[in-house]
Amino acid sequence: MPTCGSRKPVGCVILKRVRTLSIALLGMLALDFVAAAQPPPPPLMPWPASITFSPGAVPLDAKFTIGLSGVGAADPRVKAAALRTFDRLARQTGLPLLPRIVSPDHATLRIVVEARDHRPPQQLGDDEQYSLQVSEAAIRLTAGAPLGVLRGLETVLQLVRQNPAEAGATPGFSVPFVEIHDRPRFPWRGLSLDVSRHFIPVEGVKRTIDGLAAVKLNVLHWHLSDDQGFRVESRRYPRLQRLGSDGLFYTQADIRDVVAYARDRGVRVVPEFDVPGHASSWLPAYPSLGSRPGPFAIVHERGDPTGVLDPTKEATYRFLDAFFGEMAALFPDPYFHIGGDEVDPSEWNEQPRIVAFIKRHHLADGKALQGYFNARLEKILALHGKRMVGWDEILQPDLPKSIVIQSWRGQKSLADAARAGYRGLLSAGYYLDLMQPASQHYAVDPLQGETAGLSSEEQKRILGGEAAMWEELATAEDLDAKLWPRLAAIAERLWSPESVTGVASMYQRLEPINHWLEWLGLTQRSNLRLMRQRLAGVLPVAPLDAFAAILEPVKGYERHRGGYGSSMPLNHLVDAIPPESDAARDFNNAVDRYLAAPNPAGAEALRQQLAGWSRNLAPVRPMLLANSLLTEDLPVADEVAALCRAGTEALSYRTAAVPPDWKPRALAAVKDASKHYAGLLIPIAPAIQKLVDAVP
Repeated sequence: MPTCGSRKPVGCVILKRVRTLSIALLGMLALDFVAAAQPPPPPLMPWPASITFSPGAVPLDAKFTIGLSGVGAADPRVKAAALRTFDRLARQTGLPLLPRIVSPDHATLRIVVEARDHRPPQQLGDDEQYSLQVSEAAIRLTAGAPLGVLRGLETVLQLVRQNPAEAGATPGFSVPFVEIHDRPRFPWRGLSLDVSRHFIPVEGVKRTIDGLAAVKLNVLHWHLSDDQGFRVESRRYPRLQRLGSDGLFYTQADIRDVVAYARDRGVRVVPEFDVPGHASSWLPAYPSLGSRPGPFAIVHERGDPTGVLDPTKEATYRFLDAFFGEMAALFPDPYFHIGGDEVDPSEWNEQPRIVAFIKRHHLADGKALQGYFNARLEKILALHGKRMVGWDEILQPDLPKSIVIQSWRGQKSLADAARAGYRGLLSAGYYLDLMQPASQHYAVDPLQGETAGLSSEEQKRILGGEAAMWEELATAEDLDAKLWPRLAAIAERLWSPESVTGVASMYQRLEPINHWLEWLGLTQRSNLRLMRQRLAGVLPVAPLDAFAAILEPVKGYERHRGGYGSSMPLNHLVDAIPPESDAARDFNNAVDRYLAAPNPAGAEALRQQLAGWSRNLAPVRPMLLANSLLTEDLPVADEVAALCRAGTEALSYRTAAVPPDWKPRALAAVKDASKHYAGLLIPIAPAIQKLVDAVP
């Protein structure tokens, strides 16, 4: 729920028992005050556009049924979603549910679909609104179109709660009385998923789609080719997958299966084939497409030579015309992504025939040559019924306004595109592979910063945004942990009202949502536990878990600079932890509260936490010494010990005499602990520094 705004009515200051609690009031309440006055709101994410709670709940038991009505109820997606709801609800509650669809008048959950979807396949801007009323009568979900039902069912499943253990309460589960009217803020809310650097099998892609649908994201942008791999079967040009994939690719049957699976869940699939740069995997099979003479090879290691397509050959366009035509038939979505990012023109400038072409066509330079290439591609895609999408480097005034610009370099390029009449998507700030905390992604808004100054008409051209997951340092084993739960926070930014910005509330809801997502089969917690067990070997894993709980991977591109390749094993401790430490964040928040209002109880709680982490190092050190993949983490253990000691001493010296040389030594220890070892950082270090600084 949002934080208090600048205008605070009486209800934001004094909260007593109320019979209903609306989103307007929730939006102005301080989180801790709400929690003290009554139970926290249900962990809904994204937070709805309008919500009102009332006392009471609909009980859930083994007699749970669903009823379907309305002219749109015949849509196959509606019935399929209803049947999946039985299975998911059974897993969430342990109830022995049978999939029973009955007359709406007698159903526990009554779904009304007011209209049919008249324009398959799923389109940008399809109606996703829904209303949900939970009262004594029943749970009633109403939507104008099938997609609204899919979105509303996710809200129903998030509302399911175990009944509190209080006098007179019936053991079991229920859905609280609530009235919700919900709609998305942006029509395009997606994830760009790279499967080229590390191949993700079909089951992993489907699991990701389940997660997208659960948090109301509606686009899977499937990055299917790059320097490291070409991942789709082409029957027209079979050498592409034969020589460009290391044998790891999706058959056309796989593609159709995934596209149908996604549509069933209200997710569009937009393919990306990156050209003219990032094209090394095309060229081993068809070297004549390259700008320089071959031979060519897939990029396996950092520093391997890359290849760029030749935009001056007519044969290049004939090839792409045939290939894109084949792919257009596989992917029914109207949008088709051509990449276009990070094209290095030096290879073109080194070829006399390409330089001559640039002069002959009165092109200024390599950038203009790429513009020529993009214009040719746009016409090819249009002939195949597709609208071109590309990264922000493709922006040029000669392209038709039907194209979509995806900004990875910042909001300025997004704003420039909107001013020039182009529609756009924001990805800058949503790069999940950079291991930034959820709060940092949550603070990024497609209509803030450079875009805030756009006119209302220009702002309408901002379609939404996409998170990006580039997989230099991710594999099928830890993909879920790299995506979730931070992707849910980005989903809220793209779905919920602009006023929903409370970071404390976001984190309060993110933790239970992370657990809830695992009922879908997502593995963001379970796989990391298994990876740490592998590192622990025959030793008990619990001490390693506790040690890892206060560590995070380094941020940004720091780890990339050490060199990476698709054959590099990602099986170290840095690969077996989530991007963000919940334990460290909680500790840092506790330190801030204590320093704002010092008290003995707060100091003792912090002291006990530090003592626990320090004691845990005793069983951890033998493990780090014994196991070869963990020995690199010994300096991290030393620095954790130093931080715990400095923090404990800082707490003691607030009420005792301070040795004259203690503070410089403590600050030096914190500085050393703030360095990065084995790709890891210790995120409690800033809080320890605050404790040390606070000592007189």
